[in-house]
Amino acid sequence: MKGKYYLLVLGLIASLCSCSQKVSPSSQKINPANPDLSPGNFLLDSLPESEINIPIQINLKPMYTMADKSVDTVFNSPGYPDKWIQDGCDSRFKYEFRRSPLKITGAGSSLNIGFTGFYRIIGSTRVCVNGTVLSPWTPACSCGFGKEPERRVDVSFSNSLTVSPDYKVKLSVKRNEPKPLDKCEVCFWGQDITKQVIKGLSEELDASKKEMEKTYGSVDLKPYFKQVWDRLNLNYNLYNLGWLQINPQKFRINNLFINKDSLNVFLGLTAKPVISFEKPTDKISTMPNLGGFSKQQGFSIFLDAKLNYDSLGGIMNSQIKGKEFNFKKGFIKKKFVIEDCSIYGGGFDKMVIKVVFSGTNDGVVYLTGKPVYDDDKKVIEIADIDFDIKSKNILLGSADWLFDKKITKEISKYARFELKAYIDSAKININQQLNQELMPGIRSAGNIKDIKLIKVFPMQEYLVIRSNCTGNLAVKVESIDFTL
Repeated sequence: MKGKYYLLVLGLIASLCSCSQKVSPSSQKINPANPDLSPGNFLLDSLPESEINIPIQINLKPMYTMADKSVDTVFNSPGYPDKWIQDGCDSRFKYEFRRSPLKITGAGSSLNIGFTGFYRIIGSTRVCVNGTVLSPWTPACSCGFGKEPERRVDVSFSNSLTVSPDYKVKLSVKRNEPKPLDKCEVCFWGQDITKQVIKGLSEELDASKKEMEKTYGSVDLKPYFKQVWDRLNLNYNLYNLGWLQINPQKFRINNLFINKDSLNVFLGLTAKPVISFEKPTDKISTMPNLGGFSKQQGFSIFLDAKLNYDSLGGIMNSQIKGKEFNFKKGFIKKKFVIEDCSIYGGGFDKMVIKVVFSGTNDGVVYLTGKPVYDDDKKVIEIADIDFDIKSKNILLGSADWLFDKKITKEISKYARFELKAYIDSAKININQQLNQELMPGIRSAGNIKDIKLIKVFPMQEYLVIRSNCTGNLAVKVESIDFTL
């Protein structure tokens, strides 16, 4: 299914452990110049599984039309009208049978195929004793020829569908007993031969039943699902937003039923999608059997976006590099110039902003804090900011002017990322992608309910932003080009 689904995510981090005892992240002191990069200091909560449930409604009328065209409308005895079928020594006959258009109805997992049959039969008899012919054939007697109307019979098959965990659709065909609507009496028997006609017809229908079960009795859908599965394992370029890995976990068929002229299939996909700035390696995973039934409707997608610290630092540098601050303390003037900024993870849910400065003094200021998301303002900002100063030509105790709120506020202002406009734009773009013609005769319809940013994880190499996107999506198939 084509489309660009741009999802974002954000939030907070859970408690972490020190080597000897449990310590609150907010009280954990870090060394910003040389943070402890032990794996245990960068904990990422397991990404919740995303659930995508798509009801697909398929208009069966085009299929009914195709089925009607593929089944003969006239059935004759072999060699009709010139040749006879001889039933023993003493009788012979030939017939013509035609059907009405197919009547196909469905309910639940059952599909009934029926038609009205119109037949006429002609035959004659002679006297035979122990296989020896003693008389010529009598004049032919007929049923349904001339001014007599054709005789009618109702014919039907009941079909039921089941889908097994190994992706096989099994068709069970039941041949219903033909129901004669008219009697058929012929002169040479002098009796009603409707039962004999129905018996012969039943034998033909049984042969048709066996052929249907042989041809359609078990359809393996696994190769088709495997093609989709492999495509879901590929990496997708999100047009300067990064690379999307869908990471499928399992397929489901939540429900399958027929309602009048529509086949309703409720497909489900469980996945763990991730967005990253750098293109990851394609990894084709093994497709498991179909998963169990789920009553969940719509989709709830959890997505981790991996934001590269170099990219974030570049954005910050473009806005703040070269800014100059002037201070006066008594008769002494001080100047502070920002030369460069960089961002990286500090461990224990902290993020470090390294500021290289010049001016009256030169050195490095480290701002450490916790990235948080303000849902009301739709802004990521650094909370609980702490400072550490490294310089060759000043003492820490004599550099209290560097802690001036003017500097810290300015740096903090550019260490925040406003997302409201981006989220609003993403909703519009996603809704456009959810409502479109996927291909001739197939349309999708859906809407985004909410995009909620829920967690922020300052990892060692990148900032992980987690979001949850909820909404509904349905696909309607009005027609299918069976020539493809």
